[in-house]
Amino acid sequence: MTDVTMRVWRGDADGGDFRPYKISTEGGEVVLDVIHRIQAEQSGDLAVRWNCKAGKCGSCSAEINGKPRLMCMTKMSSFEEGQAITVAPMRTFPIIRDLVTDVSFNFEVAKRVPAFKPKPREADGTHRMAQIDVERGQEFRKCIECYLCQDVCHVIRDHEENKPQYAGPRFFLRYAELEMHPLDTNDRRTIVREQAGVGLCNITKCCTDVCPEHIKITDNAIIPLKERVVDRHYDPVAWLGRKIRRRS
Repeated sequence: MTDVTMRVWRGDADGGDFRPYKISTEGGEVVLDVIHRIQAEQSGDLAVRWNCKAGKCGSCSAEINGKPRLMCMTKMSSFEEGQAITVAPMRTFPIIRDLVTDVSFNFEVAKRVPAFKPKPREADGTHRMAQIDVERGQEFRKCIECYLCQDVCHVIRDHEENKPQYAGPRFFLRYAELEMHPLDTNDRRTIVREQAGVGLCNITKCCTDVCPEHIKITDNAIIPLKERVVDRHYDPVAWLGRKIRRRS
């Protein structure tokens, strides 16, 4: 048994502060275990969102000692003995109460992503894809929508005014998945540029650093997406082709 001090943010949209809780922890516990014990033994009205406790639902996102992480995947043994552990709600989203934030911004952004539109089937009634395309898409589908990448992205974390025209890394991942799909016929590059704001991302890789699924968001999704947008709007050959098609 080890005694620790947990500094947990308590409050709501009108304000709040960190409250210290002294509690004993056992070997093998994670931060969510300790939060649950605080809830059970010391503060029954502590609000916290969680579901699977296995790092797959993305529900228990929080900021632990200033870093966006999943509480269920953050081991207590990873902290130095005697160190106070601070647990705060995600800063980018409005606070509902205590550690629970309103992430509905992400649901609204998701509605604006044009759906998958497959091309006609082959003559034998099937769709075919190369294995490399299958593997590329599989990485993107590992996303558990914890929104830690959205939380850490400074474009919306530090600039609330950017939210109406900025999709954020989670949805650049979605746009990239669709744009790179060999069977999809929709062209979303203008939307990505003009409505999703991919140009505002300056590829600091902070989103990749916090991804619990270790998706290479920046290298494998955002940078290729930027390249596709540039090809669409600034490539002189593509520009000439569009001019010729319009005249014809």
